[in-house]
Amino acid sequence: MDPRSPLVIDTHELSRRAGSQREVSFTAAAPADLGIDVIGVPEGDQIQFDLRLESVVEGVLVTGSATGRLVGECARCLVDIEDEFLADVQELYVYPESEAEPDEASRMEGDLIDLEPALRDQVVLALPFQPLCTDDCPGLCPECGVRLVEEPGHKHEDGSDPRWAALGGLLQNDQQDN
Repeated sequence: MDPRSPLVIDTHELSRRAGSQREVSFTAAAPADLGIDVIGVPEGDQIQFDLRLESVVEGVLVTGSATGRLVGECARCLVDIEDEFLADVQELYVYPESEAEPDEASRMEGDLIDLEPALRDQVVLALPFQPLCTDDCPGLCPECGVRLVEEPGHKHEDGSDPRWAALGGLLQNDQQDN
């Protein structure tokens, strides 16, 4: 764990006496790949953290929030979208000498805690699977790709797919033979 990383917090000033606490507010650059294919936090964007660090018997309980900007594209019409996220952070970081199993909680390294895994879990899980520019986005025309929100009355004269035209001719020939 790199103590110079913006998402690593040093808890040295927080005594290991249960009940002691301190509040921290800071901004940090977003790590790479914080999101999914269609929407996420741009790498390097500033994320605002407002956290409370509380010493408990097992370690340090971190609670608070992280806010930042999301960038992506609408899953229906492919237009660029921008939004904000608010992620609630609540994570127990156990002391290195704690008896707790590693799967149950995050482990501290000395007095250092790494917020990135908790942030990644909260942000990625809160992202919409299919982000939309508006709740009622009509998407794209399946035939020509025009954005239907820009042309609400958009229609095509012939509803058939031109790739099937040759087969339609065979049907007409078969009907004439019978």
